[in-house]
Amino acid sequence: MALLRNKIVQLLLNQQSTLGSCKYATASSTNLREVLTNLIPEKQEEVKKFRAEHGKTVVGSVTVDSIYGGMRGIKGLVTETSVLDANEGIRFRGYSIPECQKLLPKGNGGTGEEPLPEGLFWLLLTGQMPTQEQADAVSREWNKRAAIPNHVIQMLNNFPSNLHPMSQFSAAITALNTESKFAKAYSDGVKKTKYWEYTYEDSMDLIAKLPTVAAIIYRNLYREGSPVGAIDMKKDWSWNFATMLGYENADFVELMRLYLTIHSDHEGGNVSAHATHLVGSALSDPYLSFAAGMNGLAGPLHGLANQEVLVWLTKVREQVGDNITEQQMKDFVWNTLKAGQVVPGYGHAVLRKTDPRFTCQREFALKKLPNDPMFKLVSSLYKVGTGHTPGTGQGAEPMAQCGRTQRCTPTVLRYEGDELLHRSVWCVKSPGSVGFSRVGSRAGPAP
Repeated sequence: MALLRNKIVQLLLNQQSTLGSCKYATASSTNLREVLTNLIPEKQEEVKKFRAEHGKTVVGSVTVDSIYGGMRGIKGLVTETSVLDANEGIRFRGYSIPECQKLLPKGNGGTGEEPLPEGLFWLLLTGQMPTQEQADAVSREWNKRAAIPNHVIQMLNNFPSNLHPMSQFSAAITALNTESKFAKAYSDGVKKTKYWEYTYEDSMDLIAKLPTVAAIIYRNLYREGSPVGAIDMKKDWSWNFATMLGYENADFVELMRLYLTIHSDHEGGNVSAHATHLVGSALSDPYLSFAAGMNGLAGPLHGLANQEVLVWLTKVREQVGDNITEQQMKDFVWNTLKAGQVVPGYGHAVLRKTDPRFTCQREFALKKLPNDPMFKLVSSLYKVGTGHTPGTGQGAEPMAQCGRTQRCTPTVLRYEGDELLHRSVWCVKSPGSVGFSRVGSRAGPAP
């Protein structure tokens, strides 16, 4: 068992070097599909060889509690794009978030501060750290594919204002299925070995369209239906999303680049990623598969927790005010817990230390908006809520005694006035799920 586990770990963690050694893969190519066309055959042979050697090996066990309680702790999927460690947090193809911030291509032709999601997307699919030119090529490709069909725009504009943004988002993605190249190719009898090509095309198209869909929803709900404007073909994905929301502040654009990058992938076991895999296994096209994932993301034990964090923090401000002391915050948290309620944003199915995604957003806020009242409130909660020695789970503070760790907070997304942008951002933050989960699952050996 230990030998097999070591082999699996080696197989997953060495993907970067394995893919990089492919004789067809060149650092100069900026055509992502071309790069994948050359990488996939070698990957198929690698998986085929590994399965031939270890296909019958048992890697775990299932208990009665597992059957009743779900898949937590059960090895069920191979996910090479990212690995979630209980103490370290997420790694993308072996790179930590700080390493990605340092090494991935930046916006504004490389002069920006934060990494481009396009660069991480390249890394997730190929296992190779992209050049600035490669990331910029993905930006151009997504810009070319961003147009939304009129029937989807009309549907979004006809939705009632009390329909939840995630419901609107999921419905729009499902309706985009009229544009599916995979569905058409399958209907026309395409060979199984070609599935990945049409899946790739659909995935690229869908990722390109997501910002516009999310921006329309946001403007219909919070900007009286004002138009989103046109895609700037010379700009990156995050810049276009920020401006379509109505924000051209340079710091806000950088925040979008950071936020969308760090939330692009989170292993394959969470509800949304798993649902996307599951529905895709039925050969549903990427639009239908991703819509299923978004319906999972809308649940309170998944993405809806972002909304609940803001609701809870707003409640704190209303009851205590902005100038809250540490003791007042501690008392409020204790009263919440003693009432049998939870403090949203704390506790994670896997993580046992502060989520590094929260940490890097906090660092951004400390630099860009340290005096924002809501951010100061979050900082106070962070300080009193987990005031114990890191990693010990012990201390006098309320969340420490409950064994909770800081998981997430979207409040760093507050900018300009008092707008809460997390809903539209939340909608569009998952390129890894629709991209690799779909392309990767169909890039293996043909049945």
